[in-house]
Amino acid sequence: MKVAIIGGTGAFGRALAKRLAEIGQDEVVVGSRDAERANATAAELGVSGGRNQDVVADVDLIVLAVKSNATLATAAELAEAIGTTPLLCVASDLRFADEGVLPGRHQGSLAEEVARLVKAPVASGFQSFAAANVVEGDPGDALIAGEDSDAKTLSLELAEHLGARAIDVGPLANSRALEGMTSVILNVNKRYKAHAGIRLTGLP
Repeated sequence: MKVAIIGGTGAFGRALAKRLAEIGQDEVVVGSRDAERANATAAELGVSGGRNQDVVADVDLIVLAVKSNATLATAAELAEAIGTTPLLCVASDLRFADEGVLPGRHQGSLAEEVARLVKAPVASGFQSFAAANVVEGDPGDALIAGEDSDAKTLSLELAEHLGARAIDVGPLANSRALEGMTSVILNVNKRYKAHAGIRLTGLP
């Protein structure tokens, strides 16, 4: 599979690209708004790099891994370049307050908003992954939401390549729960100084 990681120079995108490059099962290209920065990161990780608009061409799956507050603007900006290429949104809408990390919205999800901005099928997942755990090869369970489409199928496959147990959690609307789960995990990590992930019990 050829995978383009938009936001591949950020903490999570870099971790994802690094681990996939180490495994060597997929062809990885990292994107950034700054081509020079993308190429520098790519050279460091041993993958390809370039501007966001360029790296989304001729790939099997696009992973939208920019910062949450840039997710919608980036999706809108790249909608034409993305076309109908399947997309995995890994973002969570969060609000940081004195009492801790909180879900950023009361209804809907970033992934659903992204799906309204692009023509491509959209899946949502990896919100429970900590970058450090991805790099170490033990990310936990990958919970993937989306309508039945190539976006979901390829996202589940990518999760398995990372060494995760890939779990289909239903339609894209369930991204609301996945994104809300991120705030729970971040509070746990802060309280216990950990890199927590998620594992479901009772599954074969």
